[in-house]
Amino acid sequence: MALELSPVKTTGNRLLPISAVFLLIVISSAVVGPWLSTYTVGGLEAARLLEPPTATHWMGTDGLGRDLLIRVLYGARVSLTVGLGTAAIALMIGTTYGLIAGFKGGNCDHAMMRIVDLFYGLPDMLIFILLSLVFGRNIGGLLIALGLVSWVRFARIARGQVLQAKEFLFVESAYALGASRGRILSRHILPNIVGPILVTLTFSIPSAMLAESTLSFIGIGINDPYSAWGTSWGTLVQDGYRAMRSYPHVIVFPAAAIFLTILSLNILGNGLRDILDPRQR
Repeated sequence: MALELSPVKTTGNRLLPISAVFLLIVISSAVVGPWLSTYTVGGLEAARLLEPPTATHWMGTDGLGRDLLIRVLYGARVSLTVGLGTAAIALMIGTTYGLIAGFKGGNCDHAMMRIVDLFYGLPDMLIFILLSLVFGRNIGGLLIALGLVSWVRFARIARGQVLQAKEFLFVESAYALGASRGRILSRHILPNIVGPILVTLTFSIPSAMLAESTLSFIGIGINDPYSAWGTSWGTLVQDGYRAMRSYPHVIVFPAAAIFLTILSLNILGNGLRDILDPRQR
């Protein structure tokens, strides 16, 4: 079964603007922050090992004396890229697969959905681990590994929406008027299923980030030697876990970054679902 996160319920979407602003700050900081900082993501500062937060190092330093804030900003690049890239791959594969299954129908639909059921029955974390080992411990390999597991959710959503859209009167009218299948699919069905697919995409981003963080935490994710951008938030949490009793700041800040970003993405997805489908409120 693909890893999924439950939508976060908010009353009247009052947290939606706050979440949107927070995500904008995170993305902007990840893009611009490392360029403005005077610190580097690598190296060794023996005189500054595990310093607590100060005016000089806002988040303190890590076990090698590196500025933790700059490492969190570089980690944001990795984690957000994995989340967005995985969701994009899953969107392309799963939506295309679901469109074909739902539009063809009959035995073709039955056979294709049994393959989806097979993927849902497999332990997702085990598949993540095996595929990440096959494709390598780098951003590209992790994107492929997570994308090849996460597409099934899009396939089910797309297939269900197509089956529902095929029953619309204007679609049946297009059939009666002799419109081609390609025209019916592109002009009548696709525009009516974009909303649910977009909401699914929004929830898939934090799911992918959580999966990547889990893989990094257990030691098979993205780490310094395997990424020119630095490391991911999950690996920062793994590094901080070893020293959390004496130096809690090394785990608190990257863990808070993961938690708040995933929470904000879920709130954003929940708000987007309410906007596109008022019946879900």
